[in-house]
Amino acid sequence: MLKRIAFFALTGISLYLLAPTLVQVFGSYDDLARISPWWLAAMVVLQTGAFACLWMLQRIAVNTRDWFVVIWSQLAGNAFARVVPGGGAAGAALQYRYLNRAGVPTGIAVTGLTASNLLIFAVLLALPIFAIPSVINGVHLDASLLRGAGAGLSLLVVMFAGGVILLVFDRPLEVVGEFVQKARNRLRRKRTPRTDIPERLLEERALILRVMGARWWEALLASIGRWLLDYATLLAALAAVGARPAPAGVLLAFVIAQALGQIPLTPGGLGFVEAGLTGTLALVGVTGGAAVLVTLAYRLVSYWLPIPFGVVGAVLLGRRYGKDIEEDAEELAEATG
Repeated sequence: MLKRIAFFALTGISLYLLAPTLVQVFGSYDDLARISPWWLAAMVVLQTGAFACLWMLQRIAVNTRDWFVVIWSQLAGNAFARVVPGGGAAGAALQYRYLNRAGVPTGIAVTGLTASNLLIFAVLLALPIFAIPSVINGVHLDASLLRGAGAGLSLLVVMFAGGVILLVFDRPLEVVGEFVQKARNRLRRKRTPRTDIPERLLEERALILRVMGARWWEALLASIGRWLLDYATLLAALAAVGARPAPAGVLLAFVIAQALGQIPLTPGGLGFVEAGLTGTLALVGVTGGAAVLVTLAYRLVSYWLPIPFGVVGAVLLGRRYGKDIEEDAEELAEATG
């Protein structure tokens, strides 16, 4: 309880410190009228494509042909992750529950989501490499932007390394399995205690690696498409306001924003991403007002718009797979107001 109180206190402090930036960004809501509806439609299409690539990757990773459960469980988990502190883990746990109840084995769901996240972060780590030729050819990039990119990449390296450890070494995955097993047995005291979860995780991890190995090119293309279409959404927002900064600088700003989104102190990096993206866009030559408007448009499409679809997903999954998921849907609907 003390840890939970401390965590929520940190969340409150973070949102308080970031409040000026959030007020500035959302205060420019009326300026959205400056953006052509055609540009907004293009951003929605690009963002939908980014989600579609993620669904394709997860479908490969969890070894299922069921598009329905992959799409709607991801949207539901994503929505939950956007409304609770430390949401990344909570959203993944919710998606795992949906996949498991839809018939995806426990180990495949856990290691499949881990493998897909690992590959996604690997591609994100590689994106700044494409900015190197522009830097070599003399495109000026602010030193603060380069330092921010370095800090963001460091955070992603740590997360990537954690995923590698879980996929390569047995003992860390066994520890995770033991933790899940203890939590499950405590929550379900009336049911027969499980004793085989660590062993099953090891077995299913081997299966996931074999599946990824056979379809590695599809998984890699889906991971690349996920980030490139997301990046294209930001470029479309810049074009919509008439800003034409160097693409190399925008790419670094994009990577920094995605890294800030992994900070678990606020739901989905709320506030951190807005502050980071607004500041880094200014460093690559976007004027202050335009940077704020671009950030608002990008976050509306990539962060806020998918949330209602997550609630719809939870309801649809509840109708198809039973009462337990309906209860999850009600919890999600309450959390999203």
